[in-house]
Amino acid sequence: MKITFCCTDIKPGPWIEDLRAALPEAEVSVWQPGDPQADYALVWAPPQQFMDEQPGLKAMFNLGAGVDGLLRLKLPAGAAVVRIEDAGMAVQMAEYVCQAVIRHFREIDAYEAGMARGEWGFRKPRRRSDFPVGVMGLGVLGQRVARALAHFEFPVNGWSRSPRELEGITTYSGAQGFGDFLGASRVLVNLLPLTPDTRDILNADTFSRLLPGAYVINVARGDHLVEQDLIDQIDSGHLAGATLDVFRTEPLPADHAFRRHPRIKLTPHASARTLREDSLAQMIGKLQALARGEPLTGVVESHRGY
Repeated sequence: MKITFCCTDIKPGPWIEDLRAALPEAEVSVWQPGDPQADYALVWAPPQQFMDEQPGLKAMFNLGAGVDGLLRLKLPAGAAVVRIEDAGMAVQMAEYVCQAVIRHFREIDAYEAGMARGEWGFRKPRRRSDFPVGVMGLGVLGQRVARALAHFEFPVNGWSRSPRELEGITTYSGAQGFGDFLGASRVLVNLLPLTPDTRDILNADTFSRLLPGAYVINVARGDHLVEQDLIDQIDSGHLAGATLDVFRTEPLPADHAFRRHPRIKLTPHASARTLREDSLAQMIGKLQALARGEPLTGVVESHRGY
């Protein structure tokens, strides 16, 4: 078994060492142009040259939950694309989203600003029933986020392409359910995969259907969001603000309007990071299953984009 590692912006050393220790029978190396054919690959943002030079790959394991960047390339015809299904990312995402929702709901920014001005005062408590949270995307990450929010007793709505049933969550699906889902939500959390159908889905029309004073949290992909529409809807007062972890251009340019807006909170694509040990354990298990001829979970359907 020959495994190659082709990952932009990820130091290969620890990954290679752990792979060799777990799979001593395998030949593991960092890809270089002109390398011989490998059987399997661990990839993150690989160049098209890698794909062109590895036409015989049996499977590629993507070191992240999102595969939109990978699917933009011309892939080897016979290679399965396998995504990370959790590997420690779901709990991180739940932590991040819950803190963003709770920070907005409890008006922590206003309290901190008052304390900085030397004030000591209280704000009228809000009712959770007035802040239903809508989670767009009910995959592994979305389900974990929805359940975590429900634990804090927020009403939680979920929307997905196909019907889902989750205990304690009001679910909607398809184009016919999208408007009802938005109209029932005052906080909108985006966890959708990026596909041609979901690109620009966070737009003026979507925002206008949310309950007044809505809050937007985007932790999926920057290309889901029409940036000027968000700014316009906040400035109009229909949206109360936003927390953004992903952007159309990353790193976010220093002069970007988001950096100057007082009601937009920013983090540098840090909501859920790939955990090496957890990810490797999952990938090694899948490699061993492949060697035994067993079916895999997490295989991407290219025509769907996830």
